[in-house]
Amino acid sequence: MTDRAGHRKAAVWGAGGWVVGVLGVLVALPLAARDRLPDRLATHWDASGGPDSSMPFWAATFVPALIWVAMAAAVVLVQWRARKSAGGAAPGWVGATLGFGGATLLGAQASIVRANLDHTDWREAGSVTVWVVVTLAAAVAVGAAALWAGHRARVTVPPVAGPTMEIPEGQRFVWLSRTSNPWLHVTAAVTGVVAVGASAASVGGLTGAEAVLLAGPLALATVVVLCCASVQARVSEKGLDVTFGPLGWPARRWAAEDIASARVETRTAAQVGGWGYRLNGLGTTVMLRGGECLVIRTVKGKDFAVSVDDAERGAALLNSLIGQRSRG
Repeated sequence: MTDRAGHRKAAVWGAGGWVVGVLGVLVALPLAARDRLPDRLATHWDASGGPDSSMPFWAATFVPALIWVAMAAAVVLVQWRARKSAGGAAPGWVGATLGFGGATLLGAQASIVRANLDHTDWREAGSVTVWVVVTLAAAVAVGAAALWAGHRARVTVPPVAGPTMEIPEGQRFVWLSRTSNPWLHVTAAVTGVVAVGASAASVGGLTGAEAVLLAGPLALATVVVLCCASVQARVSEKGLDVTFGPLGWPARRWAAEDIASARVETRTAAQVGGWGYRLNGLGTTVMLRGGECLVIRTVKGKDFAVSVDDAERGAALLNSLIGQRSRG
């Protein structure tokens, strides 16, 4: 499987997990509070903050879910047509649309449940003004993060062509390689969905502080696993940059003068102690798939390895760059 195909597969898994997770929370949230909700739920509020419209419980439960399914289906259709007509390129707003739309619907559903909770008549529902502001801010943040991640995923730099690694003086060059682990993406999606569900339940008033205590560690675990689920290595005239996660953060960078040599080694997860960011007798290894790794030895005698495709070319370019700097 090529790196591009692996990245696309990971993106599909992540988007699918988000769609299914949001759908499940939208339906489960009001059903979990059924005994504490009136037969009709306030679903719209006037400018003064008072409820002025309602829906039957079944409609308030399933209409947002149907809207989400329709939105996701439309996004999939548009993406499919764009890829068919653009040679596999997906529009950059796909992730932003799913992120913003899902967060908006989740926040709206949680706000509606909370406002109607423990009232016998929908006209007694509380205000949702504060939660609307919070929901929109969160939705914008999620959509922006998804848009940024999608933009970075689309940027590709062709490898240096030619049978040798001779680099003429003054010539600019860039080598780029990415690797992702679909199983780590699935793990991050699962913990993320559970964290979102616990947060929505807390916002909806269904749970107390225990939900927040659960959502916090799960959200942190999601971020950590997601950062370890993909990696990008970039060699340029400045040296080596290794960035993590869909947003390219955190990152590790080595200037050419800080690298003593570069080589290729075949490593497995068993050798380095597992998947992700590993520290052991071999040094530091970013292990996302077994096989060839780009390994550098710094001038301080420390080794750093990253499992990326086309590692031999990256090592050759680094060695050529190191040779140029030493001669200079």
